[in-house]
Amino acid sequence: MSHEPAPASAIAELMRAGREMSRLSMVFRYAIAERLGLTVSDLECLDHLADVGSATAGQVAERTNLTTGAVTSMLRRLQQAGYVTTERDPADRRRVIVTLRPDRVAELERPYERFAERAEWLIEGYSAEEVQLLVRHYNRMQAMYLAELDRLRGDLPGHAR
Repeated sequence: MSHEPAPASAIAELMRAGREMSRLSMVFRYAIAERLGLTVSDLECLDHLADVGSATAGQVAERTNLTTGAVTSMLRRLQQAGYVTTERDPADRRRVIVTLRPDRVAELERPYERFAERAEWLIEGYSAEEVQLLVRHYNRMQAMYLAELDRLRGDLPGHAR
């Protein structure tokens, strides 16, 4: 199936809309973190743990783009606040496994509930083909972000690779 390439003006408009969505997404994340008394990095860590259940401190460092030292401090703070538990990996005592406490999940989801309902309503207005296009687009954007983060990290000391 061949397509007509999008005109430059349409591409520029899409790029502008994408930048604005990204900016608003970041502002929204900061507002949610502030409401919960957390930093955005704390929130990224907790969101990741909500998705995967448990992770090593190194995986958290990679996900949040923080140094291992910064992650150690963050995990100590989140543990003291009662959000996570940490334990040594029985297979490798040098590694720490972090787990989100299940009794705190609802509290973390609450600020997103109305937004999630509105997003679902918005998406219900799209056709199956449009949703598939958006999924492909987001997956490609994620791959680009991951590649660029990897490039930006380079061989910075203290960053997990």
